[in-house]
Amino acid sequence: MTNHKSLWVLLFLVAFWISFTVFSNPTKLWATFKLPVSLSHWNLVMKSSCPEVPLNSSVSPRETELRVREILEKLDRQIPPRPFTHLNSTTSAKHSTATILNPRYTYCIGDQLDVFLEARDYLGRRKEYGGDFLRARMFTPALKAGATGKVTDFNNGTYLVSFTLFWEGPVSLSILLIHPSEGVSALWRARNQGYDRIIFTGQFVSGTSQVHTDCAFVLNTSAELCQYLDAQDQEAFYCVKPPNIPCAALTHMHSKNKKVSYLNKKERSLFEKSNIGVEMMTKSPVINVYKCNTEAAVPAKEKCKLSKVSTVPSGHVWKNTWNPASCSLAPIKMKECLRGKFIHLMGDSTIRQWIEYFKSNINTLKSVDLHETGKLQHQLAVDLDGNINIEWQKHGYPLIGSLVYSVKEMENIARKIDRTGGEKNTIIVISVGQHFRPYPIDVFIRRALNIHNALQRLLLRSPDTVVIIKTENIREISSDVERLSDFHGYTQYLALKDIFQDLNVGVIDAWDITMAYGTNDVHPPQHVVGNQINVFLNYIC
Repeated sequence: MTNHKSLWVLLFLVAFWISFTVFSNPTKLWATFKLPVSLSHWNLVMKSSCPEVPLNSSVSPRETELRVREILEKLDRQIPPRPFTHLNSTTSAKHSTATILNPRYTYCIGDQLDVFLEARDYLGRRKEYGGDFLRARMFTPALKAGATGKVTDFNNGTYLVSFTLFWEGPVSLSILLIHPSEGVSALWRARNQGYDRIIFTGQFVSGTSQVHTDCAFVLNTSAELCQYLDAQDQEAFYCVKPPNIPCAALTHMHSKNKKVSYLNKKERSLFEKSNIGVEMMTKSPVINVYKCNTEAAVPAKEKCKLSKVSTVPSGHVWKNTWNPASCSLAPIKMKECLRGKFIHLMGDSTIRQWIEYFKSNINTLKSVDLHETGKLQHQLAVDLDGNINIEWQKHGYPLIGSLVYSVKEMENIARKIDRTGGEKNTIIVISVGQHFRPYPIDVFIRRALNIHNALQRLLLRSPDTVVIIKTENIREISSDVERLSDFHGYTQYLALKDIFQDLNVGVIDAWDITMAYGTNDVHPPQHVVGNQINVFLNYIC
């Protein structure tokens, strides 16, 4: 009997200790048992509130920060500071010389044509350093043909521009000076100097009242803030907290440009419209290309398959059709290819163009009303008979747009990936970049690394899932240069290739494709979008 009493007393003491521990410090107890406190994707908390314990991750925050620093240092080495005293000392397209090496009267398909470029300033003096941001392209308008050239910078004011002659006919050459090296240096310094070129306005709704406050990655204010935190990756966005309204009442957002510049008056002269995208090959002869050695057997190229390897150039356009350099695209019946598949399109409006293309080209694909509003609303299209599901979901902050959009369903792409089970008929296509150009590049690098880590987790638990990264499109050459220049896009393009090189993912090089087409439009025409999708279909079918 005494033993039974002792046992009951012991059980009572244990129960009391557990109850006391749970109510006094529940987080510590869950950590002891290695259980997550919360599985929510976005945690809406006050600045003064305690952050929730992040989910277990294969990559520590310290490792991520070290990787961010490593990539930044690589880019810094490629973009050294350049002195700028006067416009006359910067690279002049008019005074620079472009010389075709070993010129011939005729060339054969497959030949390489090299151009030696010597950069000179406005006073005709040879530049002593490189770093000019150039864009090389060859084209034949009558054939609707185009391809990019490969630029090699010798870092002494000279460049080698190499073109592969892909098609027969008269070919014109173009080398554009997008920005001189001094402009590149100024843009790089200015970009990484501040977060406030764009101001976001958040709409809070409480009952019948609406309140609007400023939102951003960084807010220089002493006001109380709402912190919208991704607990897993510790990425945060902030809004000024309206009085007597909870942070969770944030429903909509829109943005506008602020009159903020980190370029001085002298530097801004480099980015006047007349100084951007100036032709350097004004006296270039037309190159005549012929079919030669027609009797020689041309080895057949294999059908394109999922690949992250991208040559320079990665292909060419002929009769408005994209032709990869290292493989061949087979004709694919779109609807048959997509049968039984769930396509997740994640990112910005350039990948939203894909779902719009699918809906306009598959008449049995019907939109599902998800009861959201605005251009940036989540989209879902289904074909029940063909068991086709295609969805587009916008990426998380920053999402720049003058039109009001809902934020209630917003989440970072990494969280969406973590919620995806994945299998061989699950296809994920990701495209991010355009909305990150106005911010210090570490914001983009950190986001790309977090997406990489989420994909790494996905491919470990479901290696059959197909993942494709679509790189950025080029855009308008002289549009809002400090915020949106293609130079910013190019640095992100380089970072993206570095970050995803170790994963089994495919890459659609939209950067090279849109440059070959010469679209200069962030939202290229439908035939360009269709050719990006044709590469995608060859990857998955």
